[in-house]
Amino acid sequence: MAFGIKRDELVQWKKDVENGKIAFLTHYWVDERFPTMKTVTKVGCCDVEKLVAWGKKHGLKREWIDFHEKYPHFDLIGSFQKDILKAEGMLEQLHRFK
Repeated sequence: MAFGIKRDELVQWKKDVENGKIAFLTHYWVDERFPTMKTVTKVGCCDVEKLVAWGKKHGLKREWIDFHEKYPHFDLIGSFQKDILKAEGMLEQLHRFK
């Protein structure tokens, strides 16, 4: 379950993914498999090879991509999330979702 984002943020993320951009969307998240994780960042791009190349530079593996419908993406949690958001200059998302 996702919460803490506005509909227009989700719509913009989807448009960016569909247009071949590397797009970030952080939101609060509840998943019983990860009880200590409170947020997730979805990093998506419809150009899977571009997404794979982006992921490689951050130590992410192709097999970690969630090929969800037309929005392939990595789900970043924990230290991957924090370190990658910092490296990508996404400090607003870090501060907003602590």
